Amino acid sequence: MAVHSGSEGLVHIGTDLLAELKSWSITENSSMIDTTVLSDTAQTFVAGSTSWSGSCEAFLDETDTAQTALTSGASVTIKFYFEGAASSDKYYTGTALVESIDRSGATDDIVGVAFSFRGTGALTLATV
Repeated sequence: MAVHSGSEGLVHIGTDLLAELKSWSITENSSMIDTTVLSDTAQTFVAGSTSWSGSCEAFLDETDTAQTALTSGASVTIKFYFEGAASSDKYYTGTALVESIDRSGATDDIVGVAFSFRGTGALTLATV
């Protein structure tokens, strides 16, 4: 069984590495179409269309090309690497719209930024 340390994770926006990355996540969903009829004693469903969304958190770096490309509503190609980016490593990729950007700071803390994405089209598993 292959396991991967979270510290191997990377996010690329286009070809640019997202600097100061702290975490990322991807969620894949499928809509459920109800096929239950009156005579059924339990609900039944078939899978409908799929969707995906994602997010990442980083320390704010206003000089980072990838971070500055992430503006609200922007369409970006995003790559989520879960085992590094060496030859034959796998990653998830797709086109996404930047749905939200949250920036925060506090006393005795580093200013952070969180980006949320909504996929448009399929999320695919690719190989470096």
